[in-house]
Amino acid sequence: MSRKPSDVADFRLEVRSFLEPFAELDGFFGQGQRWPAVKAFFRAMGARGWLSLGWPEAAGGLALGPEYEFALWDEVAYARAARNPLAAGVVARTLLRHGTPEQRDRWLPPIRLGEVHFALGYSEPEAGSDLASVRCRADRRGDVYVIEGEKCWQSYAQDMDVLWLLCRTGTLESRSRGLSLLMVPLDAPGVRVTALPTLDGDRLSAIELRGVEVPEEHRVGPENAAWGIMGEALADERHIQFPPGRVRRDLDEVVAWLRRRGLTADPGLRRRLADLAVRVQEVEIHAARVLEAICRGTPAVSAAAANKVVHTLVCQEIAAVALEFGGPAAVSNGSRMDQLWRQALWETIGGGTSEVMRSVVAREELGLAGRR
Repeated sequence: MSRKPSDVADFRLEVRSFLEPFAELDGFFGQGQRWPAVKAFFRAMGARGWLSLGWPEAAGGLALGPEYEFALWDEVAYARAARNPLAAGVVARTLLRHGTPEQRDRWLPPIRLGEVHFALGYSEPEAGSDLASVRCRADRRGDVYVIEGEKCWQSYAQDMDVLWLLCRTGTLESRSRGLSLLMVPLDAPGVRVTALPTLDGDRLSAIELRGVEVPEEHRVGPENAAWGIMGEALADERHIQFPPGRVRRDLDEVVAWLRRRGLTADPGLRRRLADLAVRVQEVEIHAARVLEAICRGTPAVSAAAANKVVHTLVCQEIAAVALEFGGPAAVSNGSRMDQLWRQALWETIGGGTSEVMRSVVAREELGLAGRR
């Protein structure tokens, strides 16, 4: 396990040194195409204790503050190595708060070492971002739950080991009060995973669950209590969900690409790039606001929503400059510029759609209530 760093600046330097052998990994965008290498990368991080930076020492973590987690995943995003694994964040933190001793003993050690990985089974064809409308059902029969339903738009479920399933155990009318969390092995009988290709050549997944049985001890927290449990874990993750390092790297790559083509002498382009450099600083500031709120223990809902919207918009603005000034070469199939544009388009739905995030800002910051 890695020693505890003396300060965040030193830790960033340590992370950069660690990332040097992974310079060509490129798993931030193409994890589904590079999963064996990305999994090995997570194992290397786990060996240093970096997948459990913020966990309590009693659980095998380093008990470091959110600023260290932010620094870690900001550097990993800039290096394009990978996105933060859901198991080490949402799943582990929920188990630390609400899991039984047996669940923590079973799942936390392999999660900490990067050996077990989870997909989030939240969204559904008929529910989308309205998770209170989830229809996937788990009926308790003795000491097992029998699951019937569908999930969609899961990230890399084809490579994961376990589905972190939000399912309905109450009536449909109970909305958020009738939801439970189950851990479902993705190799269980009755689970079928289908690829959903994305615009950038990667993939999400659709999952069918037909008569899938899981034991009662795979339920996390009380029955029908998933709504509040989910909110707690997501709140913990807001400072690393959209790291500004990714946006800085986008701009650096676009500038380098335009320079190689001899286009950066154009005064109009230089003005646009200067404006984008300012926009990247805006992304940094929004990310810092989220981190500050998390460190102070104050609500970060609206700050995180604003960060997501600005992050996505600036990624699109950066990619658009490559298309505007680079011409057809920027949209050649398989090129990095083409990938940046395609990925920035569909990322508007990741982590909560940008439309929903704008509604959060309007409600929380501006006091604009929705229609009743």
